Amino acid sequence: MSKKSAHKNHLTRRRFLTYFSSIGLTTTLLPGVLWAKMQEKKELRISKEMIAEAEKLAGLEFTDEERDLMLEGLDEYLEKYEDLRKISIANSIPPALNFNPILPGMTFETESKPLKMSKVPKQNAPSNLEEVAFWPVTHLAQLIKSGRVSSVALTKMYLKRLKRYDPQLQCVVTLTADLALKQARRADKEILAGKYRGPLHGIPWGAKDLLAKKGYKTTWGATPYKDRVIDLDATVIKRLEEAGAVLVAKLTMGALAWGDVWYGGKTKNPWNLEQGSSGSSAGPASATAAGLVGFAIGTETLGSIVSPSTRCGVTGLRPTYGRVSRYGAMALSWSMDKIGPMCRSVEDCALVFDAICGPDEKGLTVGDVPFNWDADLDIKKLRIGYVKGLFEGERRSRSNSEEWQAFDNASVEKLKAIGIDLIPIELPEFPVRALSFILGAEAAAAFDDLTRSNKDELLVRQIKNAWPNSFRQARMIPAVEYIQANRARTMLMQKMAELMSKIDVYLVPSYGGNNLLMTNLTGHPAVVLPNGFTEKSTPTSITFMGNLYGEAETLAVAKAYQDATNFHLKHPVLES
Repeated sequence: MSKKSAHKNHLTRRRFLTYFSSIGLTTTLLPGVLWAKMQEKKELRISKEMIAEAEKLAGLEFTDEERDLMLEGLDEYLEKYEDLRKISIANSIPPALNFNPILPGMTFETESKPLKMSKVPKQNAPSNLEEVAFWPVTHLAQLIKSGRVSSVALTKMYLKRLKRYDPQLQCVVTLTADLALKQARRADKEILAGKYRGPLHGIPWGAKDLLAKKGYKTTWGATPYKDRVIDLDATVIKRLEEAGAVLVAKLTMGALAWGDVWYGGKTKNPWNLEQGSSGSSAGPASATAAGLVGFAIGTETLGSIVSPSTRCGVTGLRPTYGRVSRYGAMALSWSMDKIGPMCRSVEDCALVFDAICGPDEKGLTVGDVPFNWDADLDIKKLRIGYVKGLFEGERRSRSNSEEWQAFDNASVEKLKAIGIDLIPIELPEFPVRALSFILGAEAAAAFDDLTRSNKDELLVRQIKNAWPNSFRQARMIPAVEYIQANRARTMLMQKMAELMSKIDVYLVPSYGGNNLLMTNLTGHPAVVLPNGFTEKSTPTSITFMGNLYGEAETLAVAKAYQDATNFHLKHPVLES
């Protein structure tokens, strides 16, 4: 008998049995063994009523016949989910699908050039070393290189300040004093022997506590992980060690990278201790602004460098997606996470970024494009735009938008005053907020074990806008919609590519329109820096956006603006 005939006979028998079952004759007409076999089918856990309710969550509507056809398949999905959950998947394991911000036809610089720093006037060390606590890296480096200040002395000064002011700011998870002094002594020995590694050699710094350091806790700011030690060094930490930098502290972060509340309290804004420092890079921003470290490393998925930099008045660089390896860092959203420096000046960001960027053979999404910093770049040769509608028209921003808008408009005028011919542009028209749940879906996957184990109850924040609720909500996002959102994301990337083909850098209010969400989805770099102070003496900020892998040009334009102002030179006064 042919396969086709056999299949036909099989279908005929099935129809025959179904018919007699429907009229109640199977127990009498069919042999007992055959009937028993037919009854072995397990009872389904999914009902048509469940499907009908789930349709409401997905915004769909099926017929009763369609629901009936779905029952067995959905029950099989449940079995597959159960089997999948038996696999232990660490937070460090990425999905097999990698996001790439580069579209077909894009080209980037391939030649690596020497670092070109600004010339810094020679300065002597003050009698009270704490007077240099707020100096930028460029100036601290000169003191260290010349031998006028030792790395050990600088490290001890910052450790002393960390101990003194942390009770007020709650910005420290772990002081790494023993490690820091060991690294500082090594730096001094190397520099004395003529083995100077570069501008970060001997400079004390702090790491957001989602970067693993062997032998020290990496808590992610969350109670379930507060005693956990990860037995490896994150690539960023390793690269800064290779640059000779001195790690003095693991700094706070909002629990699992949301906000400024962690299991030890709420990290404060040094300018106003009644305010949180914003998040999630809460500790890096607070410690840098308060002069407790030479610089810090933060991360951003959706505003976690931009927002705390703004609140605390520091300069932050959110690099192009895939510029810096995330190996050894907590994963929140594999297609949106980015690591970048938080410093006291634009050029400091450039120097730190130069040390941490580039592939490491461990990060699956890291591009191999050189970063060529030139402090003397002629920015007048660049095409520099500004989002005109967000400066001149009504815009969605913080509640104090009128006050902030005055500072933003003053930033436009300052750029014009230094000879920049700004090109008016508008951001692409696109329903960007419709894609925002991409982050929620990926974050829920990253911490699925917390939701299923109910350990999410250990997190401090248990409100609507906090991770426990967000993780639960995200379990209801249909897989099809997640894929569709990422397809729409490609369309958004194409629109941004069209815009950026006409300009190199553009100016935008830090909280203007959809820019923050849009560019975090497309992977474009941003530099955020202070541009004023409110009536309550708290900082405001402005943001410079660049092309993919265009950090050098973006930083150069931001530096020109910063050099023409003095907002970054102000610092908060804390009670001892």
